[in-house]
Amino acid sequence: MYILPAIDLKDCKVVRLYKGDFDTIHQVADDPLATASKFFQAGARYIHMVDLDGAKDGVRKNGNIVAQVAQQSGLKVELGGGIRSLSDLEDVFSLGVYRAVIGSAAVSDPDFVRTATAKYGERIAVGIDALEGKVKTSGWVNDAGIDYVDFAKQMEAIGVKVIIFTDIETDGTLAGPSFAKLKSLQGAVSCQVIASGGVSSNEDIRKLKEEGCYGAIIGKAYYAGTINLAGAVADGGAQI
Repeated sequence: MYILPAIDLKDCKVVRLYKGDFDTIHQVADDPLATASKFFQAGARYIHMVDLDGAKDGVRKNGNIVAQVAQQSGLKVELGGGIRSLSDLEDVFSLGVYRAVIGSAAVSDPDFVRTATAKYGERIAVGIDALEGKVKTSGWVNDAGIDYVDFAKQMEAIGVKVIIFTDIETDGTLAGPSFAKLKSLQGAVSCQVIASGGVSSNEDIRKLKEEGCYGAIIGKAYYAGTINLAGAVADGGAQI
């Protein structure tokens, strides 16, 4: 299982949110590249980055930082936030990004996802962010009114191979992942599922691996010191 420690960017700063609420935003690290380098030193080979400016406003302001991490940290960058067109994809891939995550645009423009997946294959992931089982968009502000499992099936039908599932109710809470919702999702689609939200301990990592998740994103748990990243990488298995 792949381990993806996370860096969320807002105004070029490393930040975290609680349950996706922008009013709870707070800085958790000083230097994005130095933080990414620590991930690499712990054995991680992938990183999950989110451009929160792009996710909320559709304007990506953190491209220089993403490029630095992609080109200098040794990590393969998975990036989400404000990717809404083929032009956006070309822009982020030009930064050295390994995988692009399409979120809100997957709801509003599934034809874009179909085209992107046909062109880039598994370098495209769809991020499904849900609250009480319903998909949320635009930085988790808007309710799309779609059941997360039904939406995953729609994405699989148009060729999506990788899904990142975030239960907003658990994100940033250190309360543990939504194992039941993940199990329902994995039972409904054959896509590779990356778990996001609520991971709080090394035991959570071991259980996610047992449940057959393709990957796990570690966010607040790293910054709060409740998880040993090197141990998580070892538990996850080979990272390359």
